[in-house]
Amino acid sequence: YDECMRMHLWVLWVAFLFHNHSIKLNYFKLQLQNLTGFLMFSIRFNRPIIVTRHASLRMIEREVDEATLLEIIDNGQVSMKDEQHLWAFKHFDHRSDNLICAVLVLETVVVVKTVMHAFTLKD
Repeated sequence: YDECMRMHLWVLWVAFLFHNHSIKLNYFKLQLQNLTGFLMFSIRFNRPIIVTRHASLRMIEREVDEATLLEIIDNGQVSMKDEQHLWAFKHFDHRSDNLICAVLVLETVVVVKTVMHAFTLKD
């Protein structure tokens, strides 16, 4: 209980510090989820998903939330670069900047390297 209370107070303190900096606060929330074990899990790849700092910032800039990212990873189209590196992408009707793409590396986890919008697949 004490550890949970300390974490809660720490989160509130950081939120107060960043109250005028929504991008930093949103990035902080994503990192807190990663640090506290609230990781996403890919059913398609049967592995946990880790979002890099760079990808977290691109998600915020491009207004891609965790649910959308998971939808892309698990249900989007896939183009393999090699056995470990791939692009997962999907069209969303409500967005004008399609395709949305996640650049992934398959290790013991799925690593999201970046998130792109207005993606075009090259042959």
